[in-house]
Amino acid sequence: MKKELSPEEALFRAAALCSTGERCRHDISEKLTQWGVAPAAAAKIVKHLVGEGYIDEARYCRSFVNDKWRFDRWGRVKIRYALKQKDLPELLIQSALDALDESEYRDCLRELLDKKRASLTGGEREIRAKLLRFAASRGFEPAAVFAVMGAETTEDLW
Repeated sequence: MKKELSPEEALFRAAALCSTGERCRHDISEKLTQWGVAPAAAAKIVKHLVGEGYIDEARYCRSFVNDKWRFDRWGRVKIRYALKQKDLPELLIQSALDALDESEYRDCLRELLDKKRASLTGGEREIRAKLLRFAASRGFEPAAVFAVMGAETTEDLW
């Protein structure tokens, strides 16, 4: 059986965890629960970490958006959903997403669609449908996909 951590030990471990990479309140609260820390003690630990600057949710949002965009090539929809799952304020999420460069965003989407198109077979309508589904699975907005594919609406694609 796993030994439960005392609040002091949990504080030190949580601080060490926060110092290795960006974390949000949700991540640390889950970790403290896994470590068997009482909810009241966990709330105090999280409050202390926020006060000391170990946890900064605005910084976390910026970092998360940057990482998911640069390394995983996720679109805004998928990034927003992942951040909402962590109970982050909409204002912070929107601010971090607004920092993405629109032309770079469209260029990336165009590159992803071109690469995907090369691997697809079928008629033009079928390929366009597959590309739309692919872009949606990556979290790109339909308007951005239509613009990259050279259409105003879905009717223009077909």
